[in-house]
Amino acid sequence: QVQFVESGGGSVQPGGSLRLSCAASGSTFQNLDIGWFRQVAGKEREGTSCISKSSGTTYYIDSVKGRFTISRDNAMNTVYLQMHSLKPEDTGVYYCATVKCREFGYFLLSNYWGQGTQVTVSS
Repeated sequence: QVQFVESGGGSVQPGGSLRLSCAASGSTFQNLDIGWFRQVAGKEREGTSCISKSSGTTYYIDSVKGRFTISRDNAMNTVYLQMHSLKPEDTGVYYCATVKCREFGYFLLSNYWGQGTQVTVSS
């Protein structure tokens, strides 16, 4: 019913910035809470942040809080992740997915993932 296409990744030096985009297909986007996840080689996917359907609720894990900002443009069916002060440990493939977003955390609601977009932070 809904598919996501991630873009905006790249290679940056520590302290750099990137802006990721998650473009959604389908007509239900406005009713979805969306989360950004990341995965490094040999590790499970890790949720980093989420945003509710009307942007009234956001959540960030402690390691990214203050550096990452999640936002959305429902008219464009797109969720963004603005990333500042990037660290090598932020390296990974970033994905978006449907979640239930609350101020204390999130619940993953889908096991369907897009291609992801690669973020590499190195000196």
